[in-house]
Amino acid sequence: MRRIRSRFSLIVFLLASFLFHAPFAAAAEPPKLDAANTAWMLTASVLVLFMTLPGLALFYAGLVRSRNVLSVLMQCFAITCVVTLAWVVFVYSIAFGDGGASNAWYGGFAKSFMSGIGVGTLKGNIPETVFSMFQLTFAIITPALVLGAYAERVKFSGMLLFSLLWLVFVYAPVAHWVWGEGWLQKMGIMDFAGGTVVHLNAGVAALVCALVLGRRRGFPETAMPPHNMTMTVTGACMLWVGWFGFNAGSALAADGAAGMAMLVTHIGAATGAFAWMVCEWLRFGKPSVLGIVTGMVAGLGTITPASGFVGPIGALVIGGAAGLACFFATNFMKRSLKVDDSLDVFPVHGVGGLLGTLLTGVFAATYFGGVGYPEKMTMGAQVLVQLTGVLAVAARSGVVTWILLKLSDAVAGMRVQPEEENEGLDTVLHNEKGYTL
Repeated sequence: MRRIRSRFSLIVFLLASFLFHAPFAAAAEPPKLDAANTAWMLTASVLVLFMTLPGLALFYAGLVRSRNVLSVLMQCFAITCVVTLAWVVFVYSIAFGDGGASNAWYGGFAKSFMSGIGVGTLKGNIPETVFSMFQLTFAIITPALVLGAYAERVKFSGMLLFSLLWLVFVYAPVAHWVWGEGWLQKMGIMDFAGGTVVHLNAGVAALVCALVLGRRRGFPETAMPPHNMTMTVTGACMLWVGWFGFNAGSALAADGAAGMAMLVTHIGAATGAFAWMVCEWLRFGKPSVLGIVTGMVAGLGTITPASGFVGPIGALVIGGAAGLACFFATNFMKRSLKVDDSLDVFPVHGVGGLLGTLLTGVFAATYFGGVGYPEKMTMGAQVLVQLTGVLAVAARSGVVTWILLKLSDAVAGMRVQPEEENEGLDTVLHNEKGYTL
């Protein structure tokens, strides 16, 4: 009888212990802040902002004529301010919030004015404030890229209105589709740092802007060379350095994935620049400084979606393909189609983003040194997913951009008058001159 009681007591004790301790054992540990990852993401955010101010601003400003240099610098600066304000008010919520039943398409408004985001709020193991700031820098540079298509002929007020509307109705929803648990992310698209969200998106919008707004006066009969190549090369060098934050930062951690993303980004940039230089050398007899820096940007834009998924071999092929494809696309648009995309946004970023997104589906294979595909996914199936993303983003960007251009033109006007264009936007719109000699 004593043995039976002892065994019964032991069983009761074990059951009681399990019941009291099981909830604590089963409960997942709350996420903890990782100081190393946070430090890297703070740095990456600074690097990506550095890409727009001063990188892209100087790159674009050097490419236009001297009478429009301040207008381009002003546009980049103003876009940075307007996008930041809209991001805080509700655009971050649309891009990275939880839209509930509509979450496949947009993130809703629950995080408007950064609601619920405090000092201790985490996104993974970094502060959500840092994550939001990092993503804000992407939202800044994307509409700033678009302005290269209509440089030297657009009203400042119309540009601001269009950029704000484009951020809300094109950039934010597409960012949610791909990175905010939207339908393309659920489908399994591989876009590590913005081949679709940034480059294809901006490139297609740029093409629509160039077609809708029409050519600059005198194009293509009048030569319109860059007024300050030193400024352009300086901006290009800043873009190259800042792009490490763009791509390696998209790992959201200071780890091996970030390291590989940084390495393949550098390889892609160098290969794209070299390939463009060789093409130009063979085609026109002399390699130009403008050509090599444009090839570098093409290589960077094309490796961007692949940067977290491919190895050095993939980067060499993608960078080389970028230099070749974007070189011929640029010449075809300017010389054959005579489309006045002022600073070649579509043939560099649009074509590069499209090409890089598709090639990611190929060179992510472990055979080429990539990270491999998700379970039960083949190369063909992944390329099909990539193609679906390309078509969806291009369609969204193209159609909505056209609508927003018409709306902005009706409300604020988009093109300056012919005589104002001849005088230059620096004087007409800002009553200032870039140079007083």
